[in-house]
Amino acid sequence: MSQFPILETERFVLRQITQNDSLDIFQYFSLEEVTRFYDVESFTDINPAEELIQKWNERFEKNQAIRWGITLKSESRVIGTCGFHGWMKNHYKAVIGYELSPKYWHQGFMTEVIEKVVEYGFNNLELNRIEAFVEPKNVGSRRVLEKTGFREEGILKEHYFWKNRFVDNVIYALLKKDKEH
Repeated sequence: MSQFPILETERFVLRQITQNDSLDIFQYFSLEEVTRFYDVESFTDINPAEELIQKWNERFEKNQAIRWGITLKSESRVIGTCGFHGWMKNHYKAVIGYELSPKYWHQGFMTEVIEKVVEYGFNNLELNRIEAFVEPKNVGSRRVLEKTGFREEGILKEHYFWKNRFVDNVIYALLKKDKEH
């Protein structure tokens, strides 16, 4: 991919994140309810937001990952992100990741975004399998995945070491053939 793809849903424009979005990213990544199930500590200044944006864009340029900024059609401010990482082209699979500012939780926003990103993954990135890893207590995220067709495959015990502790993850997956039906 040479040019960053812009995706549209009924309510959102999904676009490339730039350093101009660092304040928006900082504002919600500074909230404990956002980082609670994330592999980062809550941001206390804007530097980690700038570094995260740079990392996402470098991975895109190297064709390793893609992360869209979620913006409402009515304004260009980033309210969350969604995209693929852990891309294994030889196995036609990637891991989906996402977060959303709590102000926009429980309104079906992430469901709408994930459906569009999944469609792009299957149709444009030639993915056959999309995985998601979620902490068992992250009920909201698990619900969103189930609503968008992902199926729970099991629990990976002490799968990650985050914030000085071992963390279990529930693995979810969605296969292209299951989305076509």
